Amino acid sequence: MDNQDDGIPGESVALSVVIPMFDEEEALPALVSRLRPVLDGLGESYEVVAVDDGSTDRTGVLLDAFRLGWPQLRIIGLRRNSGHQAALTAGLDRAAGEFVASIDADLQDPPEKLPEMLELAREQGLDIVYGIRADRASDTGFKRWTASLYYRLVRRLAGPSVPAQAGDFRLLSRAAVEALKALPDQQRVYRLLVPWLGFPSGEVTYERAPRAAGSSKYPLGRMIRLAVDSVTGFSAAPLRIATWLGGCAFVVCLGLIGYTLWAHAYEETVPGWTSLFIGVLFVGAVQLVCVGLLGEYVGRIYTAVQNRPTYFVARDSGRVTRVTDQRH
Repeated sequence: MDNQDDGIPGESVALSVVIPMFDEEEALPALVSRLRPVLDGLGESYEVVAVDDGSTDRTGVLLDAFRLGWPQLRIIGLRRNSGHQAALTAGLDRAAGEFVASIDADLQDPPEKLPEMLELAREQGLDIVYGIRADRASDTGFKRWTASLYYRLVRRLAGPSVPAQAGDFRLLSRAAVEALKALPDQQRVYRLLVPWLGFPSGEVTYERAPRAAGSSKYPLGRMIRLAVDSVTGFSAAPLRIATWLGGCAFVVCLGLIGYTLWAHAYEETVPGWTSLFIGVLFVGAVQLVCVGLLGEYVGRIYTAVQNRPTYFVARDSGRVTRVTDQRH
């Protein structure tokens, strides 16, 4: 891939805060007014990696304006909207911190919890600290119901190591970030990938607040897509359904074969019906079994050979040299 650059700046910092953004011009002033005092109060070096995920509003303009008075603010602009998880990947790939936190721009996850997460990681030697939503009263009933259904589903697929009610508000050590970067997954769902690492982890609870401004960037369609990516990325269950259907059909076929033979013995059928009925049932069952088995292998091959870039970087304000095109 030409002009590829994984791009980690030479100067490391104690903490990087990665913030994926898409059309967040309304929430940006409130985010900066709350986040900067928290980070300045740490008394340590830090950077804020704002990933502009192809915003169509004035998000990029406002980020440039804030950066004039906030040198720790680093702007990564993607060439097109690549999705929340891809934007998060772009930020993690380029963050330079000893610890890397991720948080959304809507302030539903409180930035005031970042010092507590950093302190917990250092005191207990943790590689991962999850932000756990202890109270989701600010969400709609439908949102809470779908979220509960999603977490029950992924915990069954990926195991109980996936924390319930943990979104993308978390703190990662440099070791955890490097482990994530080494994974070959293309369609990443960090809510499942991070627990899968099995690194020492802890939790910090908080009350989920309403959005500071703007509208949700996870409508029903994107929530469904996230669930589909979670299922297909961590389980072959959808492919195995065809195999199980084929097996069930085969068992039913055996029962119907017995019935048709009985009906034929008592001459309760028309000539030729028995052989035709048995043949159709048997061929249909075998086809489903074969398609299911074929799907198992095709799914694994597809995952292995798919290597399309998940995002394209147009600019990175943390670089001295001009960035013309970067891919991952």
